[in-house]
Amino acid sequence: MRAEEIVFPTEAGLYCAPGGFHVDPLRPVPHALVTHGHSDHARPGHGTVTATRQTLEIMAIRHGEDFADSRRIAEGPMRIGGVTVSFHPAGHVLGSAQVLIAPDQGPRILISGDYCRSPNPVCQPFEPVACDVFVTEATFGLPVFRHPDPLAEMARLIASMAEFPDRPHLVGAYALGKAQRVIALARAAGHDRPIAIHGALKRLCDYHVEQGIALGPLVPATEPGDAQLILAPPSAFASPWVQRFRDPVLAYASGWMAVRARARQRRIELPLVISDHADWPQLTATIRELSPQEVWITHGAEDGLLRWCEIEGIPARPLRLVGYEDEAE
Repeated sequence: MRAEEIVFPTEAGLYCAPGGFHVDPLRPVPHALVTHGHSDHARPGHGTVTATRQTLEIMAIRHGEDFADSRRIAEGPMRIGGVTVSFHPAGHVLGSAQVLIAPDQGPRILISGDYCRSPNPVCQPFEPVACDVFVTEATFGLPVFRHPDPLAEMARLIASMAEFPDRPHLVGAYALGKAQRVIALARAAGHDRPIAIHGALKRLCDYHVEQGIALGPLVPATEPGDAQLILAPPSAFASPWVQRFRDPVLAYASGWMAVRARARQRRIELPLVISDHADWPQLTATIRELSPQEVWITHGAEDGLLRWCEIEGIPARPLRLVGYEDEAE
């Protein structure tokens, strides 16, 4: 079978015909394979959801225990319909995985989901997997996106807290993955004081601790005590919640903070370029490392990566999937 006969885009998202399932479907389907717990990839309402144990547990936390009719933990290679499927770490957030689809006859197709190659203390690192067709995201698929060392960005935050000891530092960080990564980076940088967190972050921070990820002392943002570092979802910055803090330094942890206009639009005083997605050098290095026969691009800056593949002599095509909103960034 040709790759296009095995996996192809539909209105519901990527569909594997011989397996009878969708990967990260955009609407409810009978059987969904889910790469990770961000809500633009992990939607409720499916018949069966197959994912890593951590992703299934995160979906239950976020959507309730009845998020699907049934669930199946991805452990080792699995036979689904006429294909063998396996899940491999993606380095994006806790529980995130790439999905390898291996038909009995035909090319091996690796669907990356969202992925990152930078070291991340709160999830397993990306695992390179041999494949014939690599289906990659391209959230930061333009040469301008070259993310700095996350520890260097954290050093900027620590330095700002030292320079302005009387000003609370409010960091906008998405509830799943980014908040916990910022906390872990702060600990790695030597910040051992309590960190205050918005109530919307508590359950997922608790879950990371339950999974053995050390986050240090955390306190509620409603009772921060002497905590100078406070984390909240970015939406809180547009609500009355932020007014409880006197003269705060507003910071935001996101790959998009490399675009200074976005920081200005959000009135961010301290933009922190900390991303859980691959930047341009990581995207292109990953394609070179895997050396697939074809590259398919699911979402993001498709045209930039498509042009790079053309220059490199790598057959590539965009899938033009819509509905992935880069929730975590």
